[in-house]
Amino acid sequence: MSLKWRIAIGYSLLLIIAMTAMSGIIVWRFQQILYDQAVTSVNATMRAIVQFAEQSTTPFSLEDSSLGAPQFLFNSSNLATWNSSNSFVQVDSREGYPLAKTANLGATRIPPNPKLSATRDVAFRNLSLGNRPFLVEDRYLQEGSNAAIIHVAEPLDALQRTFARAREAIGIVLAAAVVAVVIFSIVLASQATTPINELSREMREVSSDRLALSAGAGSLDGSPWRRRGDEVGRLAQSFSDLLGRLGEAFARERQFISDASHELKTPLTSINANAQMLLRWGDRDPAIRTESLETIARESADLAAMVNGMLTLAKADRGDDIPKEPLSLAQIVYEVTQNATVRAGEKGLTIRFTHQGTPTVYGDAHLLRQLVGNLIDNAIKFSEHGEIGVAVGHDARSAWIEVTDTGPGIAEEEQPHVFERFYRADKARSRAVPGTGLGLAIVRSIARVHGGEATVRRAANGGALFRVSVPLMKMPFTHLS
Repeated sequence: MSLKWRIAIGYSLLLIIAMTAMSGIIVWRFQQILYDQAVTSVNATMRAIVQFAEQSTTPFSLEDSSLGAPQFLFNSSNLATWNSSNSFVQVDSREGYPLAKTANLGATRIPPNPKLSATRDVAFRNLSLGNRPFLVEDRYLQEGSNAAIIHVAEPLDALQRTFARAREAIGIVLAAAVVAVVIFSIVLASQATTPINELSREMREVSSDRLALSAGAGSLDGSPWRRRGDEVGRLAQSFSDLLGRLGEAFARERQFISDASHELKTPLTSINANAQMLLRWGDRDPAIRTESLETIARESADLAAMVNGMLTLAKADRGDDIPKEPLSLAQIVYEVTQNATVRAGEKGLTIRFTHQGTPTVYGDAHLLRQLVGNLIDNAIKFSEHGEIGVAVGHDARSAWIEVTDTGPGIAEEEQPHVFERFYRADKARSRAVPGTGLGLAIVRSIARVHGGEATVRRAANGGALFRVSVPLMKMPFTHLS
């Protein structure tokens, strides 16, 4: 069953149950009100009869004062006042024999009430007399040695007709309300699920090809549901953000595949060409054989470096299987700097290492060494003279590494892209500089897997200053070995 019909049925059942219960309460309460009115009327008649009998038998009354009130009522003529269509009176002896009654009873007799006694002198009951429903009040009246039982009955057929009409009216209103509730529930459920259906349709129309076109092509920015301020609007916004991130991810992956294919094509083409040269002239010309083998070895090394870089990126992006431990960041940077001194010297460069304290970080030593090595290698590639600065420090929350080169620097508009895979800035980061194009991308991935970030800005000397910061542990190492 669809969500629309589940909402409609559930909402309808809830309202129908509530309305039925309310209608039942109203009917019951109305019945109680009508019955209470009938009891009040019967009781008023009973009090009038008793009061009349007591007043008629006082020494100052014009009636026969030698009789008590019970004996006074034994005369049917004394009950004539209450002989009406809505009042029926019968007076019985103590033993329950009828001694007087109003003429409207005719041959009908009101049966005695066995529950009535001198200790329980008032009782109410419902009776059927001559196929008509009656409400009867019974009263035990005693004066001295004289006693009488008075029965006052009023017909309930008018009350029942009124109650039946009211119940019928409430039933009609309830039936109409049920129909209205069902229709309203269906309309409400449709309005509630229509935005979801529209969002589902729009989501189905978003394919991977459309996502990969651009970062915003797959989003729902144009959807009218996104502009709503309710839950549906927030859902549309969440979907739009998700599709935007997916679009960016698709675009990055396709760009990566395209760049990787392009970067792999050059060394593979070179290896294939030199292999062909070896097959044709390698045996006849030792110089060609040597040159081809050297080229194949160099290009194979570049391919291996590129593949290793991709594996490192995959490992860093995954991040879950990386073992971490407390490490001295300054110690790691110092060791990598010492190893890079020879490569820097080959270009006439020097490396100056400084540190402010000995910050401790929680990480993987191999990945952190590769991060520092990639930063120093990048600085060596783009520096032609002078000094490369390598610094380690920390503040209250993070430890940082800074590597400064003396190269031409990076334009401000290109700085956000230098950590992308295979990205090469124009001029300064041209293809004339050797490398896989993955070094800085690996730096950023390793920094992120350690909970940090990598940034770049123009240095004071005009070169580039790369900075990597990672969370600091409160466990300093005391010295550098």
